[in-house]
Amino acid sequence: MTRYLAYTSPARGHLYPIVPTFLELRRRGHEVVVRTLASEVDVMRSLGFEAAAIDPAIERREISDWRAKTPIGALREGLKGFFDRAHYDGPDLLRAIEKERPDVLLVDINTWGAMAAAETTGRPWATWSPYFLPIPSRDAPPFGLGLPPARRPFGRLRDRLLRSVLFKIYNRSLPDLNAVRAELGAPALPDIQSAMVRAPLMLYLTAEPFEYPRSDWPESVRLVGPGIWDPPAEPLAWLDGLDRPLVLVTCSTEFQNDGKLAQTALEALADEDVDVVVTTAGVDPSNFTPPPNARVVKFLPHGPVLERAACVVCHGGMGITQKALASGVPVCVVPFGRDQLDVARHVEVAGAGTRLPVARLRPDRLREAVRAARSKKAGAKRIAAAFGAAGGPSAAADSLEGLLRNQKPEEIGKGAER
Repeated sequence: MTRYLAYTSPARGHLYPIVPTFLELRRRGHEVVVRTLASEVDVMRSLGFEAAAIDPAIERREISDWRAKTPIGALREGLKGFFDRAHYDGPDLLRAIEKERPDVLLVDINTWGAMAAAETTGRPWATWSPYFLPIPSRDAPPFGLGLPPARRPFGRLRDRLLRSVLFKIYNRSLPDLNAVRAELGAPALPDIQSAMVRAPLMLYLTAEPFEYPRSDWPESVRLVGPGIWDPPAEPLAWLDGLDRPLVLVTCSTEFQNDGKLAQTALEALADEDVDVVVTTAGVDPSNFTPPPNARVVKFLPHGPVLERAACVVCHGGMGITQKALASGVPVCVVPFGRDQLDVARHVEVAGAGTRLPVARLRPDRLREAVRAARSKKAGAKRIAAAFGAAGGPSAAADSLEGLLRNQKPEEIGKGAER
């Protein structure tokens, strides 16, 4: 039996996708200890895991990238928030290790201090990423701008030039990252992107061809498909009373001021022959007055709704997007920021839905985009099949077990002594 300590950022969108891997590890007889956001501790305990909250100072530092005016500005603001949190999450992980004495560490890709701390412990460790990795590749466009893949020499030249410019901008934050790493006794790095692939194993919770196929993945990266999980909830009895095609509309669980999407969808679909369910998540549901064919709530489990859905309208968070596609449901994405520009483009390129820039968001345009997305069911089913073939939690658990087996015996002892 192996004891795993999983350390997450304060985001449900990073915790929920890795839960199926926790469950698979426990099914195989391993112990899983979780450090996560305070609101989810009881949920993790109800699943049978040992769980405790991360340092409250981490949750108090909100990510305010939604205030930025450009994608580059948003990325820099996001990195600043993550590095501010890193001063707390690194020491917090070390305290958890001291208390829990794990054999293996599993660390969220958005906990930059915890990743640095994990390097110093001598223990086997892995990271996981539930969103598209912003690491450079000769086969894919640079991350963050929502560009389509290059098909011709001019496009490849575009990618090389933009990649160089963008990473120079990103790396303006490198002194902040290296300052955090120095505090924790980890070596300085030459660039920010290399921090994301320092772990011996990266569980990448997606799969090709939704992720653009690449010939130059780092050896540590394992594409295992998305983790699909909802917290336990009461059955949605009212779903049985709906007999028209169902459209699910979702806002981000991490506040980004995307209530305009919910309001526009309610207006756009009010006279359509569909039923509409809107989950506002980070937005107050009382802000909206639904028409007769719609229901507005803050949260509900998406799984039962997706079983009935004809289309999902969303901001392009990887969680809801991949949940929809894993169910074979096409998606209409209206990206507001973060990685969502890229998610929207991937959906479009995969032929699994439509993309509507937020600057063009109006009821008439959204209505047409939803109609077009509903015609993309074959593309969504193709992606669902690819996700299933990636192996899911079983493949993730296999990789984690292999990580421990492949470590040199003398290194395992050193980790346990710290």
